[in-house]
Amino acid sequence: MELSMSGGALRTFTRCVTCLARVGSDLVLQAHPAKLELHTLNSSRSAYASISLARDFFDEFSLSAAAAADSAPSSTPLQCSVLLKSVLSVLRTPTAALDRIAASLPNPDAPKLQLTLHCLNGVKKTYWIACSAESEVQTLALDRSNFSSRLAIRPRDLARLLSNFQSSLQELTVIATDPAAGLSNVGMDGEIEGKAVELRSYIDPTKDDCDTRLHTQLWIDPTEEFVEYVHSGDPVDVTFGVKELKAFLTFCEGCEVDILLFFQKAGEPVLLVPKFGLDDGSSSDFDATLVLATMLVSQLTDSSVAQQPTTSAQRAEEPRVAATPPPVPENVSNHTKIWSELSDVVSDIPRSQHHPSNWVGADEDDDDDEDEELFVQTTPHYMD
Repeated sequence: MELSMSGGALRTFTRCVTCLARVGSDLVLQAHPAKLELHTLNSSRSAYASISLARDFFDEFSLSAAAAADSAPSSTPLQCSVLLKSVLSVLRTPTAALDRIAASLPNPDAPKLQLTLHCLNGVKKTYWIACSAESEVQTLALDRSNFSSRLAIRPRDLARLLSNFQSSLQELTVIATDPAAGLSNVGMDGEIEGKAVELRSYIDPTKDDCDTRLHTQLWIDPTEEFVEYVHSGDPVDVTFGVKELKAFLTFCEGCEVDILLFFQKAGEPVLLVPKFGLDDGSSSDFDATLVLATMLVSQLTDSSVAQQPTTSAQRAEEPRVAATPPPVPENVSNHTKIWSELSDVVSDIPRSQHHPSNWVGADEDDDDDEDEELFVQTTPHYMD
């Protein structure tokens, strides 16, 4: 296998490797006659990421005759496995200082993968990365039509929503409801005012600090935050890892594409793919897939529905009670009166700290002799 890349393809390849390094530790390269696939799987087998680079993505892409014969559709493609940490150390050189990068794998049994960096100043750097003996990877093929719910969002909008949660959060719960059921409040402009999607921080209840940690909930209007939102039927929820989600978010933001998230219910995997605008992605020279495992236990309870904010239509249906202004004490200032009306609380006349009721022993003196007049001795003038 021989390939080389430069320009924008070089920057995209660097983003691909960086995204995969935040998901897993091993990189599996599979060379097909028409594309190159990059796969990784995390240690807990809860996240799988795959990036496909078409033949047109590279300046040069060729397979040897023996490798091309072995890479037939009916056989196993040419593949090797290397450490992502080693590849990242090679790509430490800024892309602005590189002219092109070339990769070479002479045969499937080669012990090392060769990477050559051609710098703009004429310097040539060559690296040999040892190939792992175990290069098996479980390729996942999920049909998007099997998912009943999906949403599309811009990476910047998703990053803004995630900024409301703690940076140490590990799992996130997404609750999707039908906008036409329960929260069907349609305004004059035809927009749905109900918050049909909820983002909730998941804290493991078995941990000791579960009650003391910060819990965050966000109710989202799909018409305002999402590019696309499809869900019908009963509410569903999925809980998955945040680390891999942020890695895919950074990758899509760098490639200037939206994020399309497919989900079904708790316990079923979540599929994330880039959304290429109005195009289906067939004309793009790269594609990416992130599959995340979800928790088997559903976090959807009756309390979550009860905690949703009431809409304007629901508030309009509630009976209105004539509001009577609260009684205002006599001899109060205008400032006190206005404050009482705004807060709907009848407050006592504000007392200064020099008021006799605030004196030490004032109550005791009143009990002993209520008729005794209080006497305050004035402070003598300062005498030279």
